[in-house]
Amino acid sequence: MLLRALYFGGAASRNDLCDATGLSGATVSTMTGDLLGDNVLVEAGLVDSDGGRPRVLLRVNPEFGFVVGVDVGETQVRVELFDLDMNERARALYAVHSARHDPELVARHILVGIDSVISEGGVSPGQVLGVGVGVPGIVEPGPDALVQGETFGWQAVPLGAMLRAGTSLPLLVDNGAKTMGQAELWFGTGRGTSDTVVMLIGSRVGGTIVTDGGIYRGAGHAAGEIGHLKIVAGGRLCKCGGRGCLEAYVGAEAILDRAGVVADSAEEETALARLLESRSPVLDETVELLGVGLSNLIHLFNPERIVIGGWAGLMLGESLLVDIRAATAANTLLQPYKTTSIVLGRLGPEAVAMGAATLVIEQFLQDARFPAPVGTMS
Repeated sequence: MLLRALYFGGAASRNDLCDATGLSGATVSTMTGDLLGDNVLVEAGLVDSDGGRPRVLLRVNPEFGFVVGVDVGETQVRVELFDLDMNERARALYAVHSARHDPELVARHILVGIDSVISEGGVSPGQVLGVGVGVPGIVEPGPDALVQGETFGWQAVPLGAMLRAGTSLPLLVDNGAKTMGQAELWFGTGRGTSDTVVMLIGSRVGGTIVTDGGIYRGAGHAAGEIGHLKIVAGGRLCKCGGRGCLEAYVGAEAILDRAGVVADSAEEETALARLLESRSPVLDETVELLGVGLSNLIHLFNPERIVIGGWAGLMLGESLLVDIRAATAANTLLQPYKTTSIVLGRLGPEAVAMGAATLVIEQFLQDARFPAPVGTMS
């Protein structure tokens, strides 16, 4: 409780911590003393009190440990090292082809990247609390972290086991859209909300559903596959093999294909920027269909906020957010629409890797001393 209060609330005095947690002064004094002794907390200056001695401010020591976040994206594997303040200390990028995500190659990129960022960041492996990995597809809980990624052609890929064979660091694996959602919930435009949908639009589409402040995963850990909501009966063929999916219309790859633009994965961002500049008629249809998809989410979950992120989502939103809101309103009942705000994510391209790193930080907040390796999980 104390650690979470300091991590999310920032520097505070012991009296402030008593108020925030409901713990007694003696308990707060004893526990903060232990955490200071272990270097988990550090003093962060003084604050005046009402007529008495100045109070010492405490904060989480950002260099008590470091975390690695990995984003297995459509066009690259991104590996980043963060301190506990989520300041990036080092980064490694490895290109991949969106049509050929060979699991062994992806695992090698991740393992090489982990070693690279630890070395470049000037920290020892013993200072690293763990590695979080965000990957497209459904991640089954368990030590192997089996990934079912139909759009990548991955069927029961044991990514956790493959990575554990090459590193002894604690390891956590989750769906990349969900890690982005957690990052936005902790540090971005989702912060302070309890019922939210975070939508990742890149070459493809995914999402995170937040209910009562926590990520909703569903019975089979498959909740949040927003890209495969059906919006056109018998419509365009999707990478998943189905027809009429939202992803088949509003993912960057699909937008460019509908506009007749041929671009490989490395050129998609530039091609979409040009399409936005030209104000292609395809964009009007994209906005309309995205509005239908967002309307479905509002009617189903009644969120207080919808956050649009991902590189393509941010590009579309920067140019067309007013139109997207209007298309959503035109397809939504008035009352639920009025209680929902549609905003852009604030964390940019680092959001998935940052969110993956928060998987490790969540474990750290549960046990400040982090005594044992964390099992791979979803």
